[in-house]
Amino acid sequence: MKLDKLNYAEGSKKKRNRVGRGTGSGNGKTSGKGHKGQKARSGYSRKPGFEGGQLPLFKRIPKRGFSNYEFKTKYSIINVEDLNVFEEGVEITPEILKDTGILKNQLDGVKILGNGVLEKKLIVKANSFTKSAKEKIEAKGGKVEVI
Repeated sequence: MKLDKLNYAEGSKKKRNRVGRGTGSGNGKTSGKGHKGQKARSGYSRKPGFEGGQLPLFKRIPKRGFSNYEFKTKYSIINVEDLNVFEEGVEITPEILKDTGILKNQLDGVKILGNGVLEKKLIVKANSFTKSAKEKIEAKGGKVEVI
């Protein structure tokens, strides 16, 4: 086998269809888009669910039930390893986290996650804790308080 004798497998390379050429391709002149109209223009894309101006199906069918999506509690999350910037034995509250810049926005509360390693004994006050975060804080001799 020689490098100059290598070929692609039969049928693996397909020639690109170059539209708008008048040489027997069948896609010359209007490039297979018909004559004029919105769909013949560049940049056209039909929105999903569009039915040619008819009221789309998702608008026609009745809407029933209740979704809690808009009203769910959205927590700002912080990992246990982010708390290592504080000194030993300090009481940490959402206000202190906001002042130090660790917390960007408070949303509906603060949730402490258990990612990383905690190296200091701290008293942490937050709205919610994961099981692993609680264990890591208490393993170092710290305290967990749910607000």
